[in-house]
This record gives sequence, structure tokens and C-alpha cells, in this order.
Amino acid sequence: MSLPFPILAAEEAAEMIQNGQSIGFSGFTAAGAAKAVPFALAQKARREHAAGRPFKVGVMTGASTGKSLDGALAEAEAISFRTPYQGNALLRKQINSGQVKFFDMHLSSVAQSVRYGALGKVHWAVVEACDITAGGGVVLSTSVGNSNTYMRLADKIIIELNARHPTSLLGMHDIFEPKDPPTRQEIPIFSASDRVGSPICIVDPKKIAGVVLTDLADESAGFDEATALTDRIGQNVADFLAAEMKLGRIPREFLPLQSGVGNIANAVLAALGQSRDIPAFEMYTEVLQDSVVPLLENGRCKFASTCSLTLSPEAMRKVTENLDYYKSRIIMRPQEITNNPEIVRRLGIVSMNTAIEVDLGGNVNSTHVMGKTMMNGIGGSGDFTRNAYLSIFSCPSTAKGGMISAIVPVASHMDHSEHSVQIIVTEQGVADLRGKDPHERALLIIEKCAHPDYKEQLRDYLKLVGPGSHEPMSLSLGFAMHRQFLRHGDMRQINWDEYR
Repeated sequence: MSLPFPILAAEEAAEMIQNGQSIGFSGFTAAGAAKAVPFALAQKARREHAAGRPFKVGVMTGASTGKSLDGALAEAEAISFRTPYQGNALLRKQINSGQVKFFDMHLSSVAQSVRYGALGKVHWAVVEACDITAGGGVVLSTSVGNSNTYMRLADKIIIELNARHPTSLLGMHDIFEPKDPPTRQEIPIFSASDRVGSPICIVDPKKIAGVVLTDLADESAGFDEATALTDRIGQNVADFLAAEMKLGRIPREFLPLQSGVGNIANAVLAALGQSRDIPAFEMYTEVLQDSVVPLLENGRCKFASTCSLTLSPEAMRKVTENLDYYKSRIIMRPQEITNNPEIVRRLGIVSMNTAIEVDLGGNVNSTHVMGKTMMNGIGGSGDFTRNAYLSIFSCPSTAKGGMISAIVPVASHMDHSEHSVQIIVTEQGVADLRGKDPHERALLIIEKCAHPDYKEQLRDYLKLVGPGSHEPMSLSLGFAMHRQFLRHGDMRQINWDEYR
């Protein structure tokens, strides 16, 4: 390939990046994440630290990434700040210790915040592509994330040209960036399959500082096998949606689905695909996981709009070996579009996300363990939940071998309020919170979703609070179950008098 850009080794590209600069990386999950340059940057950081010189960079991405980006930079202690979402164990530890500043953001708002200048200057964009033209046309690989915005705003761009992804991915992307107020217009997407943008990112070729040639697979590991518990949660969601259709509250042609990331999300989609009562459906979501591939093959999923292909190596091979088939059924967009509240509301999306804990008021904590320890971030769950036709949160009813209840009197951290959360699902059952006052919601959540080991003590909490207030809230007892776990290692068999 003959290109008018310097062909660089990853180490040469890393040398151009300086301490204190901010980088917009490609990647939404490990799919399409830059790999060679961040890994080389981590090696540079180690050398600088060994020489007694500081070296840290600000890291902006689409969402979580892979071991060669978040993992390598965290191990080299080379990250000054990180946004908007992460999933690396060491980076999580550094965030919770205060070593790395973390800005937890709704994924739909990141590109806009960067454009508005709220996150400071973007010195570099480091983006993985499967093809590039001499005129600055960039064909992204297996995700979009915020890559188009980072490249447009960055002072300089480094392209990782990855031969592992075929150039025939051209046509699977739909790149669209809205204007900023006061000239912003509607985003003209009226069905999941509508195209509104360009199949390529077009950048100023003068900003491309170099191209790094790679041949590296995405670092997506896939997910665990389904369990009896995740299967029950998935079936509960499918049964609920089928019942809503019979009641006429979901149209007969069904509605587009959004699904979060993880084993429970995979189980829910599998159950929906197997349900004879659910018609073939479309997806308007942020991540496509392995469970969607067979649904696209057998026609249970008619079309999928997404931000990334977060697939195991086996599933990715299946897609790339039959690209003509999948290019007519999958489209990848920037997260600013996949998660856009305007489109979520217009299409009537059914959102399905996971929770860490749910309280008796219907508030959901999806980010912090015991109220203070960050897990990964809010991701896109808030983008969809607040604007969905139906907002569903699911989780196992207990954690840590039953020592923690996911149903608690008061959530230790609140990401999604009772005003946005409509349906709670555990392996125990389904609580439909619509049209219920706070006391009715509390009783319903206990009855339908709490584990039997915790039902009675949660009912005792309601008795202690009494009926004399709009919300069943006790400032002294609201976090007693959390305090019980911190003191005794188990939320069960609580003595409420101990916490008055």
C-alpha cells in the first residue's frame, strides 16, 4: 500500500506523545480499540519513570477497552485521568485509591462534552482502522465509539491500520455527528436500519502524523456459559414482555431492544430469541454480543444497530467470513447516535440493563459497591433508561454466596431514580413498578424480587418505618443492611435495634 503518510513503528508513534497530553482512543469495549500504540506508550512510560521523569496521559475512549490499552497503561502507572467507562481490575483499583481521576459520564454525552471543551484539549487521536485513503478517508474497524469526534478535534492523528480486519468492512459503518446548538437539527433516524451519515470518517490528511501497521485480534474474551440462574432471569424478562404484548401494551410488531453487556444480558437475549410468543425483533443498542449472531442467522433478529461488535474470536470469524450477509443486517454508529435520547424516545426502545442493587423505592445502583467502590461506570444505561418505552433492570437477588442482598432498603449509591426505573427482574420474579406509590413499590419488590432469605427482614424494615410518610425511609436504618455486612460479613439475621 502506498500512502502519503509516514509508516511508523508503534514505538516511534509513542515517542511523539508527551507527558501531560490527552489522547482520544478508539474502542468501545475491546472491539476496535487501539492496541499497538498504547502498549508502546506504556513501555515509554516505564522508561521515563525509571529515569526519574513523570509521564502520564489523559485517556478518553468510547467505553472500556482491552488489555493493551487500559491494562498496559494502568500497569505502567501512565494514566492521569480516565473517562467515560472502564473495566480493567488494576485501573479500577487505581481509580478507587485516588491514583487516577475518573470522570463517570453518560456515554451519549462524551462527544458533546469534548466538543464543548469541558474535558480540555484533545492533543492526539489514536484510532484503529481497516483501511485509509490518501485523502484522509478512514474506514474504522469493529467499533465507532467517539473515534470520529476525537479525530476531528485532535491536533494530530495516529492510525493503527489493522490487517486482521478486512477492508470489506466498508459499508458497515454510519458516521454522523450532529451540529451543536443553536444550529442543531433532528437526527433523522426513524427505524433501526436507517442510514443518515457516511460509511467513512473524513479527516484532514495534514493531521495524520503517521500510520502504524498491525495485525492484531480484538481482545474480546467472550462471556461465561449460561447458568440456571441467568436462564431464569432471561426467561422472566421474556415472559414479561410476552405478557405485555398480550395486554396490548407492546405493539404486535414489537419494539426495538437495547441490551447491556454481560452474561445476564446474553441470557436475556437468548430467551427472547427462543420465545415463541415474541416476534422477530430489531435491536437499537450500543453493543452486539455473541448471542445476537445466531439470532441474526435464524431471522429472530431482523436488524441490529450498534456501536461495536463485542464478539468472541469464534463469533467474529463467523461474521467476517460472511460479511455480505451481515452487512445487510448490522450497522455501526457513533455512541452519540446509538445512545441518543432523542432516538431512544422516538423509536420506543425497550431497554434492558443490569443492576448492582435495587432499593425498595425502585432506585438502582449500577456503579458502586457499598456506595463508594467504583466498578466500571454508568455506561449507556442512563441514556436508555431515562428515555425508554420500557426500562428494565435485572440482577441476581443475592451476591457473595447469599451474604449480600441485591434488594436493600436504600441503595448505597443511586444512578437511576425511581422516576426512570419501571421493571425490576431477578431470578425470583418480576416487579412492575408502574402506577405504584412508594409503599406499594416496596412491598412488590420484596414479594417478587427479594431472595427468601431476606424477605422477612425487609418486611420488618417497612414495619419499623411505618406508614406515616410518602417514602418508606428511615435515615437511621436505611443503610443498616450494608452496615451489617461491613461488621459481620453477612447481611442476613440483622438485629435492627443494633442500628437505631
